[in-house]
Amino acid sequence: MLTELIIGGAAATVSGVAAFFITKKIDASKYDIYVEQAKAKAKAIEHEAEVVLQNAKLRVTEAELAAKQKYEEELARLNSEFNNRLSQLEKREEQLAKKLEEELEQVAEEREAVRAEKAAIKMAQQQLEMLKDEYEAKRREAVKVLERASGLTEAEARELVLKHAEEDARGEIAHIVRRYETEAKTEAKRKANYILAQATTRYAGEFAAERLINVVHLPDDELKGRIIGKEGRNIKTLEMLLGVDIIIDDTPGAIILSSFNLYRRAIATRTIELLIEDGRIQPARIEEIYEKVTEEFEQKVLEEGEQIVIDLGLSPMHPELMKLIGRLRYRASYGQNALGHSLEVAHLAGIMTAEMGGDEVLAKRAGILHDIGKALTHEYAGSHVDLGAEVCRRYKEHPVVINAIYAHHGHEEPETIECAAVCAADTLSAARPGARREVLESFLKRVKAIEEIATSKPGVHHAYAINAGREVRVIVNATLINDDEAILLSKEISEEIEKSVQYPGEIKVNVIRETRAINYAR
Repeated sequence: MLTELIIGGAAATVSGVAAFFITKKIDASKYDIYVEQAKAKAKAIEHEAEVVLQNAKLRVTEAELAAKQKYEEELARLNSEFNNRLSQLEKREEQLAKKLEEELEQVAEEREAVRAEKAAIKMAQQQLEMLKDEYEAKRREAVKVLERASGLTEAEARELVLKHAEEDARGEIAHIVRRYETEAKTEAKRKANYILAQATTRYAGEFAAERLINVVHLPDDELKGRIIGKEGRNIKTLEMLLGVDIIIDDTPGAIILSSFNLYRRAIATRTIELLIEDGRIQPARIEEIYEKVTEEFEQKVLEEGEQIVIDLGLSPMHPELMKLIGRLRYRASYGQNALGHSLEVAHLAGIMTAEMGGDEVLAKRAGILHDIGKALTHEYAGSHVDLGAEVCRRYKEHPVVINAIYAHHGHEEPETIECAAVCAADTLSAARPGARREVLESFLKRVKAIEEIATSKPGVHHAYAINAGREVRVIVNATLINDDEAILLSKEISEEIEKSVQYPGEIKVNVIRETRAINYAR
């Protein structure tokens, strides 16, 4: 049994060794085959690479030939174009040279003609002097002959001739006298009408006055806190946008708006009333309501101006002038409402002109427009007379209207009955007892001067005089004025106000610099 196992083990060992050598032999033969196959593939790849390289070289050669051909064609085209342009320039140069030569020849000919003409004129002048001398000699000789023949001296003969001429001209003189007499009567009638118009200024009637504050009633005193807002944001926004002073005190159910500008105060009143009705009082909503109210007021003043023009029968009139007429409702002069005053002047001037035989419609037109410049004095510098005349000229108003604007303050003399009637009506409406208050006009001038001083500085957007002229808010461009410059600007404005304006007490100058960043999420 053991022997069989040994024999089996030896056989198995022999078989394993034999299998190992056989497998190694087979692997060696496969390796040689793989090597041969790899060499064959390498030769094939090398051949394909050579073919690809040759094809690439061929394509490169073709591309070079094509590019060279294109280059030669483009070069030829550019050379042709250059030659054409060059020939055109040469031709143009020849034409210009020829034209210049012709012009030089023409100038030379004209110069020669001028020289010849000067010589002829000089010769003619010499001949004229000779003729004058000859004429004077012959005239003296003729006078001597006449003196000898008539027995009269030259002075006696001149007196005799003048006497006969005066007798012959007596009829013509009488005609001239009659003509001047007729003109004098016409002028006397016109002067009498003018004096009559001036005499009507002695009339006196009722008066009107304007206040400087508006009262806004509140349904609940809690709204005062909402109007002030957190840390005063709402009231600061309101005062900055509206340009008025908002007074919130212990008065129950009311706040007070103070400003010398009636138009600005009316917009502020309406804006706050709408905010109270809406209930959403915050800076963004305040700006939205303010813009809306401003547009409504602009439309309202235009409609009111149109209605006044239609009622007076003055159509057509430029829309800008009608808008300015509507804005006169928000302008006061010495406490008298400017629109009411202008309407009085228009009606009175029309009545007086009709009585004196003038153009009633033209007188009404001049009357309603004589103070139109007052609607511009809050926005533009200068007297309302110059501003009114300028805007009426711009929109091609009648010369009588321009004359009335200048004449009602004595800048010109009235040239027509209509203009004289407007001047009389203006005095009648303004000079009657109680119609105006000098104190209010002085205050308005002072406040206007304060605002103009502030707005004249560079970098200033707006300036509002508030608190009865005791404070001015100056809003500047944050990109142009930094914090340090804002302090310097407030000092400069204060010093200029001290030098230029007369006022009681003190005036506080607030320079406000604000930067806003706005974007939208969509």
